[in-house]
Amino acid sequence: MNIGKMMQQAKKMQENMKLMQAELAAMEVSGEAGGGMVQVLMGGDKIVRKVEIDPSLWAEQDKALIEDLVAAAFNHASQKAEELAKEKQQGLMAGMPLPPGFSL
Repeated sequence: MNIGKMMQQAKKMQENMKLMQAELAAMEVSGEAGGGMVQVLMGGDKIVRKVEIDPSLWAEQDKALIEDLVAAAFNHASQKAEELAKEKQQGLMAGMPLPPGFSL
């Protein structure tokens, strides 16, 4: 493979990465905890868009429980966003000739 072709492929991959990042930002994933009592809506770019807390949790007045459930819901959504990004990245890299031992 010559250097010119490698540069073209690198440029195309860079353009595809920008498109992928824009697609991820537009996608939404949700995370939940406590059987859905706390729900988080997050973009694929890991920007939180919405948090919902079931009113019954406030009635219990258990601050530590609410904090734990919110953290768990955020982590759940974050894991989903990470998986989504990984899938997109694998699709982007499919068919790209990478040097031996090189992986993303």
